[in-house]
Amino acid sequence: MKKDKNYLPVLIFMTLALGIVLGSVLNFPIRDAFFSTSNHKDKLNKLIDFIDNEYVDAVNTDSIVDLTVNSILDKLDPHSVYIAQSEMEGVAQSMKGDFVGIGVNFYMYNDTVAIIKPIANGPSEKAGIQAGDRILYAGNDQLFGRKLPNDSLFSKLKGEVGSEIELTIYRKSEKKKLKIKVKRDVVAIKSVDIALMLNKNTGYIKINRFAETTYDEFHAGLLQLKKQGANAIVVDVRDNGGGYLEKAVEIADDFLKDKQLIVFTKNRKGRTDKTFATEKGDFESGNVYVLINENSASASEIFAGAIQDNDRGTIVGRRSFGKGLVQREMDFDDGSAVRLTVARYYTPTGRSIQSSYAKGEDDYFKTFDKRFKNGELYSKDSIQIADTLKFKTPKGKIVYGGGGIVPDVFVPFSSTSGEENGLYLMQSGVVGYFVFETLEKSRKQFKGMNFNQFKMAIATTDLYFNAFEKHLKDNGIIQNLKTIKPLVKTYLAAEFARQLFGEEKYYEMVLKEDPMIKAVLKQ
Repeated sequence: MKKDKNYLPVLIFMTLALGIVLGSVLNFPIRDAFFSTSNHKDKLNKLIDFIDNEYVDAVNTDSIVDLTVNSILDKLDPHSVYIAQSEMEGVAQSMKGDFVGIGVNFYMYNDTVAIIKPIANGPSEKAGIQAGDRILYAGNDQLFGRKLPNDSLFSKLKGEVGSEIELTIYRKSEKKKLKIKVKRDVVAIKSVDIALMLNKNTGYIKINRFAETTYDEFHAGLLQLKKQGANAIVVDVRDNGGGYLEKAVEIADDFLKDKQLIVFTKNRKGRTDKTFATEKGDFESGNVYVLINENSASASEIFAGAIQDNDRGTIVGRRSFGKGLVQREMDFDDGSAVRLTVARYYTPTGRSIQSSYAKGEDDYFKTFDKRFKNGELYSKDSIQIADTLKFKTPKGKIVYGGGGIVPDVFVPFSSTSGEENGLYLMQSGVVGYFVFETLEKSRKQFKGMNFNQFKMAIATTDLYFNAFEKHLKDNGIIQNLKTIKPLVKTYLAAEFARQLFGEEKYYEMVLKEDPMIKAVLKQ
């Protein structure tokens, strides 16, 4: 890839840090320190003091402490992690569900901040900023031609709620500079990507993580779909690595009847805490389908396990990751924190679905590679499950523990050559940036088109498919697209639709070709 292109989609003022959060099931953080003293702890403290005061060379003892903390946590389990002070703001914002900013999606295009799209109803859209605009200055600070890292950009643009910032914009379509004042405001970081109808009876909700606002977002979407006539709901938690346990529980509660068990946890001392559904559920009847894959973990598995173990719905897809550990976030005085595993969770039938990490962290996180090699991504019969870990649901269905949720309806990876890699490519930032750059040259071509006219126009040409092939080659990405041409054209058209017409149109187009959605609609 060219060095001047950053192929990571960025939401202004937000760094998700999901590499740390991935797979975590979190209780809300506790703030009070509770650590007791001991000879071993005194020894560690004295060693740091000795180095700080007596060592022959100057040493950054803070970095030594960080290394020590990480080394200790490495001996525990793969999900007990240390979060440095510098990372805490991004992690907290991701899980909080909102941030204060100007509200745009952007990327660095030729050393300039290029607006992909203002966030709907956000501060920038209200101020008149448009897709394709370049931000040249924030106040008196020059933003172009400096290769500024993202955190520097964020610091220049963020501020207090209600505060104003004057942006100097270059609008290419009009070939002129504009000065636009934007009043900063709270901008939502969506954890529910979309809620839409797949057909006249079936609603679809996509959850990308379980954050503080997830239940409110989900519930609003659920009620909207019910009003539109949905008597079946598809909940998509594919590639959802987890988040707050409480939010998965609240969502499960909407589907389960009063006093049905949702989940229980056990800590080291044997204490068991059970969580039951309440009588408040808003979708306690009607068909439920949960979509999972090998990257669905933690809170996603709590939700899927509760639905499966209570015989409430059908799990569709491929075996989930297998993460059954609960973390609690504990703060240090310097603003850093540790997420420490404090319990194991169990599904209502009593199964732990935690995969083994006895061979170490590297082996543990190579689960996908192992499943690919043993063939289970293509055949349910290849899933390796111990017969000793069988459990029965109330209606007598056999379910398994010991490593993820096994779906009721298995949907394999496509056997078409290269489709797996092609799918990951088409869901990456590369496609979004290609479409943005293409629209930069031809945005007027789509002006005035309605959605149906757009679909007709883009479906009858290979122009963008051929241009995308060239774009990949120019950026050093080797991928044979000819064997997966229909998939590529679908995702290209959908991304054009997203940038021109909005998120819902993107999902309308890709879901029609989604194998798991097709499997659901056959049920």
